[in-house]
Amino acid sequence: MEPNLLVLGGTTEATALCRAMSDAGVRGMISFAGRVARPVRQPLPQRVGGFGGVAGLVDYLRQAAITHVVDATHPFAAQMSRHAIAACSETGVPLTALTRAPWTPEPGDNWTHVADIDSAVAALDRPAARVMLAIGRMNLPAFAPRPQHFYLLRLVDPPETPPALPDHHIEVDRGPFSFDGDLALMRQHAISLVVSKNSGGTGAYAKIRAARALGLPVIMIARPDLPPRHEVHDAHAVLDWVGHASTDLGV
Repeated sequence: MEPNLLVLGGTTEATALCRAMSDAGVRGMISFAGRVARPVRQPLPQRVGGFGGVAGLVDYLRQAAITHVVDATHPFAAQMSRHAIAACSETGVPLTALTRAPWTPEPGDNWTHVADIDSAVAALDRPAARVMLAIGRMNLPAFAPRPQHFYLLRLVDPPETPPALPDHHIEVDRGPFSFDGDLALMRQHAISLVVSKNSGGTGAYAKIRAARALGLPVIMIARPDLPPRHEVHDAHAVLDWVGHASTDLGV
């Protein structure tokens, strides 16, 4: 049976994988959660929206005759990753994760490590600061209890309703970002503190380099814990895995 991949996307790594699949003539579908209004165009067929939990994903894998699943979602898309692990376990469909190595502190970094979003909100229980809040749109409401700060928000899409943060500026932009650009942005808004998820990879690392250059503290939010799973770190490793997994399954 010819491989037929489901790529759970939304990252630059997923885009690179789709290009590699297209170049190699590997059949598949990329799925987006639908949280971004204008997802990056892909060279594979696309679907947008959730599956309806684990049961819905199980049904989709069977109905679409998916032979392999690649979880190339954001490292903080924990619910989708857990659903993929559970659905692939139930159906016997091989799963791998196309992951980014997490960032680690370098000389000159001043990081406070926190476990999750709630811990980051707690860490902002301090006098007013000028905060670059680099966490995406979904978690902004959690910071409403800390209205004393100015927040610089960088979002892929303009929000439909203004965030409940009295003093903020929204920068609409899509990565990858540059060191010079983030340095200028932080200086323009006199940023004194950065809050960031430990997303890893290169596309969003510029703000960490800029914070280091400016001597700014960073509140670094740890990645969520996930059950054990197979992982690879580049698109070509995914294609190699597909070949081995297909041989193991006799397809």
